[in-house]
Amino acid sequence: MKFDATQFKKDFEQGCVFAYPTEAVYGLGCDPINASAMDNILSLKQRPIEKGVILIAGDVKELSGFIEISLLSKEAMQRIEETWPGPFTWLVPKGPKTPNWISGGSDLVAVRITTHELVRDMCKSVSSPLVSTSANIGGMPPARTQQEVIDYFSSQVKLIDGQLGNQAKPSAIINAITMERIR
Repeated sequence: MKFDATQFKKDFEQGCVFAYPTEAVYGLGCDPINASAMDNILSLKQRPIEKGVILIAGDVKELSGFIEISLLSKEAMQRIEETWPGPFTWLVPKGPKTPNWISGGSDLVAVRITTHELVRDMCKSVSSPLVSTSANIGGMPPARTQQEVIDYFSSQVKLIDGQLGNQAKPSAIINAITMERIR
């Protein structure tokens, strides 16, 4: 489906699961505070809840309440600010709005500010981050085409038309507390 901000917001609020292009691969997303939608994503992917998922946003303001940046060192904040927006996902202290199904029960949550215009528009239309996890079944390669999304999930997700970004591989993941690179 072609992205339409009004329809997207309505579907988002009703708990739909979306497949959408990101910088490198197609992602599956939904309202991060909708337990039923998140259960649907985990079921589709055959993914355990303990792994957690990424929150993707178009602007850091959309992460308000989902993260506690005040708990980060000045150096960590500087590193994060140098990489956003961009293909860097940071593990940061989670805020009170972040459910355990997003963080996998961890005190940290994975967040990214995207450069992908379509994803930025999606987030802006709902004033919220989206769940962002690769569109694939656990252990399978991430979808890089709309046809691969359809092959994995048929009509079980709303597929949003758009082009992948220019990244060759998914975002780096870095722990903002330890500065350890996870991916």
